[in-house]
Amino acid sequence: MTEERRFGTGERRPLPEEPTWEQVLQRNTIERLKKEKAPVGIVHEIPELAGRHYLDISEEDIVRLQWYGLYHDKPKVGAFMMRIKVPSGYLPPQSLRAIGEVAERFGEGQVELSTRQNVQLHFIKLGQVPDILAHLREAGLSSAGACGDAVRNITGCALSGVLAEEAFDTTPLIEEAARFFYGNPDYMDLPRKHKITISACPYQCDMPEINCIALIGLVRGGRSGFAVRVGGGLSTVPRIARDLGVFVPVPEAVEVLRAILHAWKENRRYRLSRIKARLKFMVDDYGAEGIRAQVEARLGRTLEDGKAPEPRGYADHMGILEQKQPGLYHVGLPVPIGLVRGRQLIRIADLAWEFGGDIRLTKQQNMIVTGVPGELLPDVAERLEEIGFPVDANPLRASAIACTGEPHCNYSVTETKGKLKEILAHLENRWGDRLGNFRLNLDGCPHACALHWVGDIGLMGTTAREAVDGERMAFDLFLRGGVGPEQSIGRPLIRRVPFPRVETTLDRLIEAWLGGRNGLETFRDFCIRTSDQDLVAIAAGPAAAQAGGDPA
Repeated sequence: MTEERRFGTGERRPLPEEPTWEQVLQRNTIERLKKEKAPVGIVHEIPELAGRHYLDISEEDIVRLQWYGLYHDKPKVGAFMMRIKVPSGYLPPQSLRAIGEVAERFGEGQVELSTRQNVQLHFIKLGQVPDILAHLREAGLSSAGACGDAVRNITGCALSGVLAEEAFDTTPLIEEAARFFYGNPDYMDLPRKHKITISACPYQCDMPEINCIALIGLVRGGRSGFAVRVGGGLSTVPRIARDLGVFVPVPEAVEVLRAILHAWKENRRYRLSRIKARLKFMVDDYGAEGIRAQVEARLGRTLEDGKAPEPRGYADHMGILEQKQPGLYHVGLPVPIGLVRGRQLIRIADLAWEFGGDIRLTKQQNMIVTGVPGELLPDVAERLEEIGFPVDANPLRASAIACTGEPHCNYSVTETKGKLKEILAHLENRWGDRLGNFRLNLDGCPHACALHWVGDIGLMGTTAREAVDGERMAFDLFLRGGVGPEQSIGRPLIRRVPFPRVETTLDRLIEAWLGGRNGLETFRDFCIRTSDQDLVAIAAGPAAAQAGGDPA
């Protein structure tokens, strides 16, 4: 039977014939690399590779190291970034302490929190990796599949199991899925990376709309289960995930995840080109109903119909709030630009250990301490501030995120974290707390690790047409994006703003919004009702408008 591709207009056209493995291996160098030597086994070769000069390690083996969370840092002089997977961001004190100890001993004390609830360390040498992995393993942590063509870190609500408003606790399922998929050779040879999120948070803080597969928890007829969305993702071709139209009881969830993964990974059309290898392109081709049909065929049964619920609102879980366990509280810690020192993690871990609490990592690169007894709140807040994390920091410090960027990332064309730090200092000084949870997402390249497509304002690094104040670093500004109740893909409306002019450009847009909004209108809605031409003119300012210019 000829398979058909669906278009948004309802038009159907035949899909190209599925390629043979020979054709895939001719076209796709990474598939060829995997076929020649499975990356899953590279971990056993690390001691031998570490004995060589890094220039004597083949480029193919450097790529295979990604399957254990190792990326060659920039500049490529033998130092690596190591990514540690933290399912749903949950870290008992001993696990957080282990990360801090590894950072202090091997990573120059630096720790980076990611937008997928991972932890990233830099300055790692290959010879140190076996000791690091052993230390992490003792603390229940893994880097298997943290990068490469594998199931990446399974994300979720950082407060799974303690959030007062959650539909039910998804922690047991997240742990089951992580045990099954992490390091499993059957899922370490996917067409590309694969991102899963599982949560029953009514605010959908885990951003199901931008994941390959999202399980969204709800209770139906007294049964706990999930709606399913598929095909989300950002990078250079952003997509909002689509509702599969099913209800999956909790006991069937991993089986359904496997069925979706197999439908994708066994279709060689999505191995021919790395550019078109993500699940979102299969969903483009078959539609949600086509994916559902393939999943049901693999399961040998029809799934129950169901509809994905709408998010209740936006929540980053900062502040101090009571848990579902009476008398216990969770305390949100803004982590500006997602950077923390290893010694700070050790002190936070020791603090949480004292009262039997734990630590959670959020998708906004922040931390939450949970299980704090009410009578200890003043003391805990004071001690957290002494460590460097005031609970009552400006909300911008919790909502703004930046990717790794320069000097470590090989793809970034701009510095990111340092530049965002400058921008935040300016915005705090200029606007105080008037911006609330304004989401500023800054990326150094199109890969969108900091989700610039869905920020209130997204910034993506580029180069200016001409140097300004001796600097060619510039940013494209993306507007009209959002997550949660405002989920949508932004548009790059304002191009090549030299960094020395970024703060002024942001001020103009914010001032126009605050001065001209209807009631409590959000920035995104203000941008939607304002024309492209007017937004560009606002950003450029009156002098540029009179001269017919733009911010660049």
